[in-house]
Amino acid sequence: MELELIADYACKVGEGPLWHPQEQRLYWVDILGGRMYRYDPATGHHEQFYEGDVVGGFTFQDDGALLLFMARGAVKIWRAGQLETIIEEIPDEVESRFNDVFADPEGRVFCGTMPTPTRLGRLYRLDPDRKLTLLLEGIGISNGMGLTLDRKQLYYTDSAAKKIYLFDYDQATGAISNQRVFVDSSHEEGVPDGMTVDADGNVWSARWDGWRLTQYAPDGRELRRIQFPAKKVSSVIFGGADYRDMYVTTAGGDNKAENGAPAGALFRLRLGIQGLPEFPSKIR
Repeated sequence: MELELIADYACKVGEGPLWHPQEQRLYWVDILGGRMYRYDPATGHHEQFYEGDVVGGFTFQDDGALLLFMARGAVKIWRAGQLETIIEEIPDEVESRFNDVFADPEGRVFCGTMPTPTRLGRLYRLDPDRKLTLLLEGIGISNGMGLTLDRKQLYYTDSAAKKIYLFDYDQATGAISNQRVFVDSSHEEGVPDGMTVDADGNVWSARWDGWRLTQYAPDGRELRRIQFPAKKVSSVIFGGADYRDMYVTTAGGDNKAENGAPAGALFRLRLGIQGLPEFPSKIR
């Protein structure tokens, strides 16, 4: 196993790694820092390219632009340094922010929000025509999502509940139903955070405060753990030309004494496992 430290910007909440297939670059965000970064493995160059309003999660549009999910329920397109507003704010989310987001095969985006001072978080679905639908309420911390290989079921993480759920998913409509528990981590150190699904249908779940990644079989059996030198392992994605590079974000760079010397860094892991391309969003 080869674990490489790619870039250390000491991110407070390094999150949301995403491979840009058109650019062949890896993008990620520091949520609380209001910054975004990118890495070009062909040259080894990495850089900060955005600083501004908080970005809780993002997708790539089918034309290569970035779709940013921000504080107050704002959604904006970032293209060549310019921002175009899709949603100015969601009235019920002005005291909140988006956290993790996931584009489905039809270009819709499932987008979760954090709790407000008076209520728990929510999960929405943003359709290509900009229609916003509330799907779930009472969420502790809305987090990692992914689809089963047959695209008939959706994984969804509630970090505060320490559970990854499974829903039936209708690709034609974007509807989800029949919620049940896929993995219950309540007896383990750390909480499930970001996640992705590999080409064999196995689930990779980052463990915030758990110093690791955990791999699960499609039936929920734990297959392996990959230990990290950073306490807050926040998310994971596959990238590279053949999707055999795993990129892992970490958090806690503002307190490396407690969270590990490389806390807040981006890592690359090569296990010989193949991943899958993420779906682009198609919000107009």
